[in-house]
This record gives sequence, C-alpha cells and structure tokens, in this order.
Amino acid sequence: MTRSNPVLPRLLPVLLGALLISGTAQAGEAASAPAHVSPAKAAAKAAAQAAAQKEAAKPEAAPAKEAPAAAAAAPARVSDEELRQRLEARIAAVRAAQTEPKPAARKPAHVRKVAAPAAALGATAVAAHAAAGHGAGHAAPHWSYGGDGGPAEWGKLQSEFSLCGSGKRQSPIDIRGGVKVDLEPIRFDYRPTGFNVIDNGHTVQANLGSGNTIEVGGRRYELVQFHFHRPSEERINGRQFEMVAHLVHKDPEGRLAVVAVLMDQGKQHPMVQLVWNSLPLEKKEETMSPVPIDMNLMLPEDRRYYTYMGSLTTPPCSEGVLWLVLKQPAQLSAEQLAVFAKLYPMNARPIQQASGRMIKESN
Repeated sequence: MTRSNPVLPRLLPVLLGALLISGTAQAGEAASAPAHVSPAKAAAKAAAQAAAQKEAAKPEAAPAKEAPAAAAAAPARVSDEELRQRLEARIAAVRAAQTEPKPAARKPAHVRKVAAPAAALGATAVAAHAAAGHGAGHAAPHWSYGGDGGPAEWGKLQSEFSLCGSGKRQSPIDIRGGVKVDLEPIRFDYRPTGFNVIDNGHTVQANLGSGNTIEVGGRRYELVQFHFHRPSEERINGRQFEMVAHLVHKDPEGRLAVVAVLMDQGKQHPMVQLVWNSLPLEKKEETMSPVPIDMNLMLPEDRRYYTYMGSLTTPPCSEGVLWLVLKQPAQLSAEQLAVFAKLYPMNARPIQQASGRMIKESN
C-alpha cells in the first residue's frame, strides 16, 4: 500500500508564501537569485527556509489504520515535481485574481431611473387634452412637423390618421375666391374664467373652464381650449401671418367649430402675455393661472370672417370641422413672438387642396 507524505500538506502554505515573496513562478529560482536582493526580501526568504526546515524535522505522525476500502481509494504519493507545478499554478491564479478589474457596482433597484411611469403619465395627460377637439392624437405614435413623423407621413403612422393622407376636405387652406355674402355675425358670449396652460410637445395650449360660448348657424358651441401655431396655418389670398390662435369650440353632439385669430407683429397683446406668464417649466406639465382670462381680449374689433368646412390641422385630421377665420388680424409684440418661436420655431401644417370647396366671406 502506498502511503501519502503527511509532511507535504504542512509544507504547502510555507512554500506558497516563499514563492509569492520572491515574485517568481519558478520553484528553483530561489537558488539562482541575483546577489542584489533587498535586505527585507533576503530576511523573508531566510525565515521561510528556516520554517520549512523546522517543519521537515518534525517526527512523522503514525498513520491511522486504514480500512481496506479506504486504502484502495487513497491517492498515490505526489512527487516534488507535481507539487512544484501545483504551486506555480496556484501562484498564477492568485496573481491573476489580483490584477483582474472588478466589475462596476450595480445600483440598488430603488435608485435606478425608471422612465416608464413618467411616460405613461405624460401620455394620459395628452390624451385628456386631445379629447377637447382640435389637437387630438397627441399620444403615440409620435408625429411632428418634420422628419420621419412630418406632415407628409401622418397618414401612414396609424390607421386612425388615414384622413391626413387621403381626406378631401382637409385644413388649412389658402382662402381665396370666397363668395361675399351677408354672413350672420358670430355671437360671442365670453366671460372671465379660470384656465390652465400646458406645453403638450406640439404647441402651447390653454384649457378653459366652462361658460364661454359662441352661436353661429343656429348652433351653440362651448369654448374648451385654444392654442397657437407659428407661422399661421391659414393663408388669405396667399399671405401668411406671423402666428395664429385657434379657439376650439364643441357643441353637445361633439361637432367642432374653430375660430382662427390671425396675428401680426405690432403692439403687445395683453391676453397672450397672460398665457406666457403661466407657461410651465416642463413639457406636458399643466399649470394653473392665478388670474382668470377674458377671451374677449383675444378678438379684434372687426369680427367679420371667412367660413368653410374643413378638418383638424393635426392628427387624426378628422373632417367635418366648421372653420371661422376672422378677417382682421390681432397684434402681438416682437418679444411675445420670440417667446413662442423659442419653443416652436415652426409648427404649422402645409396648405391643403381646397378641392372646389365653398368658401364664404362676410361683406
């Protein structure tokens, strides 16, 4: 029966320490080390060798009797060369572990940035404002005024937007060749009311409380929101204006009537300034104005208008919208124009084909 050497297990830690101190993976290099060895290293080596000699001098403990089965399973005696190779492999593994870069610490789950809830809240707010009428469809899929999501692609983004590409009564149009008739005046019944302002990612929009109405064509519509485009989407005989405000009204059956107030540069507009004062700091956040708004201040003195049947000028481009475009433009200052231009340099849909639609104009 081959007996294992009980001294070798006790020598392994000592020899491993000696090899690490000498800084070499060669077991026999200690004997051929150069003469110029630092005193600290020499002392360490001498101490290790003395410890090894002392350990080897200890009397060998009497082996315990082994059962026949255990004796058969006992490993063969390890040679000095095999021991040296194992020590070298162990030293190499230790050094590799010391030089291997540590992986970056993973952030705890509670401090990771989670964008999904915020995005979901934003989509909910946008959908709520889309229900007001004009400007519906601000939720995903994303649409814009340029690039892959621009006006030429709106009809392809989803089936609900198909009219943006195939509709025959789309807005805006270049209003020209209107039939001059004695149109009934629009009966504005506006009064001071509270309002909130939101930058919905496509425009600046003000959502109003109830109580503001217009009456035209025997129907009464309630004002639900107004928003801005730069430059004006509508053109009058080819002329485009600096901006336009769209006042979106809805009747009890859900039919829409949009009053368009064209805007040119001039003196400061007090009502526009009231909206700018309440601009939120973040997109898709809604802020409440501390003071009410009087929509009569939005209207020009001359309230004659052009009228035609068209559509929303943003997805889903729903048709059947009554357009009432006031002939006299309002004014706003260069500074007020600059505020909106900084947010939206261009957010106007291109002109659509009139396709022979009837256009009426107040005398």
